[in-house]
Amino acid sequence: MRRRQFIKGSAILGASLAVPRVLGANSGLFAVPSERRIAKILDAKPGMVQTVPIFRAFTGDQYDFVSPFVLLDEFGPLPVAPGGDGMTIEAHPHAGVTPTTYLLSGSGRHTDSLANDIIYKEGQFMLFSSGRGAIHEEVSDEGIKSDGGTVHGFQIWLNLPAAEKFSDPVTSIHDHAALPVIETEKYRLKVVIGEAFGQRAATHTYTPVFYYHIHLPAGGQVEIPTDPTHNAFAYMIDGEVETAGQQIVSDRQIALYARGDELIRLYSEKGCELMLLGGKPLNEPLVTYGPFVMNTQEQIQQCFQNYRSGNMGYL
Repeated sequence: MRRRQFIKGSAILGASLAVPRVLGANSGLFAVPSERRIAKILDAKPGMVQTVPIFRAFTGDQYDFVSPFVLLDEFGPLPVAPGGDGMTIEAHPHAGVTPTTYLLSGSGRHTDSLANDIIYKEGQFMLFSSGRGAIHEEVSDEGIKSDGGTVHGFQIWLNLPAAEKFSDPVTSIHDHAALPVIETEKYRLKVVIGEAFGQRAATHTYTPVFYYHIHLPAGGQVEIPTDPTHNAFAYMIDGEVETAGQQIVSDRQIALYARGDELIRLYSEKGCELMLLGGKPLNEPLVTYGPFVMNTQEQIQQCFQNYRSGNMGYL
């Protein structure tokens, strides 16, 4: 694929508005004054990123509700047959944004123009903070191509604040030990970024952010306090969850919460798995072109110039 073709073709449409579903008499939650209300529920849209099937929940189009995040893709599940090619996302640039990768199953190989060659596996969390610009490639590693398996996870882009748009790029990966888990009879919550119930992840970000991977068993529930001035959203991986206003969020739907209140309350009658994320809105201009996320059109043009001239490096 030619360099400009990848840049231009890497942005596809985001999610579509879903018809709200409200639970009837069997609600597992009762209303409380400090509970966040839901602003929107959206259906993630299916698509492809080269050889990888995705569901895209948003891509910059819901920025008022998701900042400082700018894109959420669930990728896979992608079966990899023994001897097959598996995941192939060819070398491409980023600038002004931190693509993050979190694997629910399988493994992958990340190489970049910073001389990193990383095999990442189930449960690990990787950040590719592109800053002024860098190039990376995501493919299946030799282990899963040889033995087979299933690749399933999330790539979620975290916007960089204006002061860091042209910072030095850096790649980091965090193992299980750096991501604490809080587990009770009613919920299991893994802290990927930020803090919950006194447990903090070692993951560094430039602005306040939280990123939780949550399992609720049948009849499980959790109440999570958040900063009422921060954004928050929940993406359903599997099952159904009841949340504010007795509204139901199902597989591959995303609930965008309004700011102004503190508590996010979740209940599942039959059990579910979801991601809950949010953070402090950047309140800065947003100009994007494919993998470049900047504050002005002039900065986007500078990214193109840096990429074409080789200033973002080479694999």
